[in-house]
Formats: sequence, structure tokens, C-alpha cells
Amino acid sequence: MTQSYQPRRSALYMPGSNARALEKAKTLDVDCLILDLEDAVAPDSKAMARDQIVSAVSGGGYGEREVVIRINALDTPWANEDLAAAIKAGPDAILVPKVNTPADLQQVAHRLAVGQASVNIKLWAMMETPLAMLNAASIGACGRDPEVRLSCFVMGTNDLAKETRAQLNPGRAVMMPWLMTCVAAARAGGIDVLDGVYNAFNDLEGFDT
Repeated sequence: MTQSYQPRRSALYMPGSNARALEKAKTLDVDCLILDLEDAVAPDSKAMARDQIVSAVSGGGYGEREVVIRINALDTPWANEDLAAAIKAGPDAILVPKVNTPADLQQVAHRLAVGQASVNIKLWAMMETPLAMLNAASIGACGRDPEVRLSCFVMGTNDLAKETRAQLNPGRAVMMPWLMTCVAAARAGGIDVLDGVYNAFNDLEGFDT
């Protein structure tokens, strides 16, 4: 029996505050779109970005592209409204930043259940804090619990470097232990894992390699 597979050769973050970018994303040759309410959106634009993302995702037109909404961290004043809006929009997945423990994902999963979110909406977890690295195995194990809906880790290498005071040098040698820890945890939990963003966006040759 052939298992269906969703390719993620390219994943692009798009700021929810930029309506033109949300529209242009419908034409871009990418496999996955992460529509962002967090880092890419200024505090005074959060509500506007939330409304625009709901309108864009609800309106469709993204074809076979996987559509993910990244909400703000659970300890921020925007998280509850972000989550309610994401449930209403019905993306393929909701990306939760600053996941530190399984309890963070269980909290969001409970909200999905209470909000009667579509069973097709999955949870993705940003792995970007020192505590997340220490708890990677238990967070990844949530992938074995269908009620939590966890299906993917996303590495937040820039935030991880900032919080650990590690230097992101070419080759990312300092990151490799954490990256491999999360790969192992993801595989043990039966979920996928995506690498962090490529910062040198003008270096196409480096990006290709």
C-alpha cells in the first residue's frame, strides 16, 4: 500500500500584516506557506494581521500548498485571539512558538477540542528554547497521542542561538547536537521535522547546497 507524502522541499514564512504578500503567496512555487502572526508582525499590527490571515486562508486559492498559521507565544496577550482565529480559518496546521514542555501542546490541543476545530488541523511546534532542547523527547512523544495532533517540529535556530548565546557560524557546528536531538525526538514520536530559516537570503548558491 502506497503511503501519501506531503513534500516540504521549500517552506516560506509570510508576514500576516502584508496583504499583498498573502495574495502573492498563492502564485509562488513553494510547498509550504507559514503565515506569520509572531516575529514578522509589529505589536500594533497584530489584530490587523490576524484578520487578514483569516480572510486569506478562509478564501482559499493556495492550491496544493500546505498552509500553516504561526500564532504568538502562549504567554503573550495575543495568543488566545490568534488561536481562535486560526481555528476559524481552518489551515492545515497551527504552528506554536516557544514550546517548552508537552503541557504547552496539550493546552493548545484542549483549546482545539473545545473550539471544535476540524480534525484535519494539526499542531506544529517551534523548537527554539534551551528548555525545549532538554525536553525534546517528551515533546516529540506527543506525536504518538492523537488528541494532541502534533505532526511536525520546526527548528527555530535564530532564537535558539540568541537564548543560548551560541554563535551561528557557517556550518552551524554549535547547532548540530541540538538539531540531531530534535531529529531523533521527532523520529521517535513519528513526526516530521523542518530545519530553521536560511539567513543569507542573497546567497543563492549557499542556499542550494
